[in-house]
Amino acid sequence: MSKRILIVRTDRVGDVVMITAIPREIKKVFPDAFVATLTQPNTAKILWNNPYIDEIITDDLSKETFREVVKKIKSLKFDYGLLIHPTERAAYQLFWGRVKQRIGVGRILYEIITFMKSVSRNNYTPLRHEADYCMDLARKIGVKTDNYQPEIFVSEQEKTDIHDYLISKNINKDTFRIVLHTGSKNSAPNWGEDKYYELLNKIVSKYPDKDFAILLTAFEMTQEFKKKVKEINDKRIVDVSDDIDDLRKLIKIISVADLMVCSSTGPIHLADALDRKCIGIHCKRPMNCVKHWGVLNRKSINLEVAKDFCDSNCSSDKKQCGIENGISTEEVLKHIII
Repeated sequence: MSKRILIVRTDRVGDVVMITAIPREIKKVFPDAFVATLTQPNTAKILWNNPYIDEIITDDLSKETFREVVKKIKSLKFDYGLLIHPTERAAYQLFWGRVKQRIGVGRILYEIITFMKSVSRNNYTPLRHEADYCMDLARKIGVKTDNYQPEIFVSEQEKTDIHDYLISKNINKDTFRIVLHTGSKNSAPNWGEDKYYELLNKIVSKYPDKDFAILLTAFEMTQEFKKKVKEINDKRIVDVSDDIDDLRKLIKIISVADLMVCSSTGPIHLADALDRKCIGIHCKRPMNCVKHWGVLNRKSINLEVAKDFCDSNCSSDKKQCGIENGISTEEVLKHIII
């Protein structure tokens, strides 16, 4: 009888990207398995077109969908529920949904109450990549793999649609495309806008005659920053942020990029899973560093604040981070080759 497996991760964009390798690796070991996911509606878009996922279930945490999700889970009669990121809500949904074997992380009280088995992260010692930790729950049910490279799938129609969109912005198929995402929603230490503005000026100055486009995609960009960028007066800098009305649109734009520059936040993990070359800007602190959250695909470059600089310029409680001066624009610029 084929296994029926539910993978649950209801947190943020980068976190959900980290589970995208799990369905693939499950199907390698259990090709007849029925694999479903449970995420929030927005992050479910990361999983669209994934050939290894049989069903996508969503739970809108802002609405009263708890019982609906329980009913759906119960109807699909899962053998295993992998609660990748522990939440009390999801733990009870798996329990009341009658998932036969439920596996979580750690030993939180609500996991004990719901008789959940556990995979330990051992206080992140030794430190490993987040996607590797996620795969531990699949390993618990018999998956044997060291391949946790994330993967996102974009359809041919989506590629056609996004090429047509870029042409409407006077960006041709042969134009070298750099996606510069300046925001992070405070999910990770990041440069300020002045630093990104400095980088923009250096790129256009370094390549005055090259055919390229820098696509600005962060909705958090301030009006002041946008005004300064406009005053650079270079048509190769194109602000597309107002046209990105949902996560899938961002995914499609990133999918046709030749290079992405971004801090260690959701969009750079989207680029990693789309196999795009990235330049990642990372803090040294353990929960944000390259070893734990770096871009995994081999064509990319992870830049990290040096340990000595971090020790000298960051507070011991890590609330104050020196990433602003810990990685220079010149360090990033030397890896931007058009």
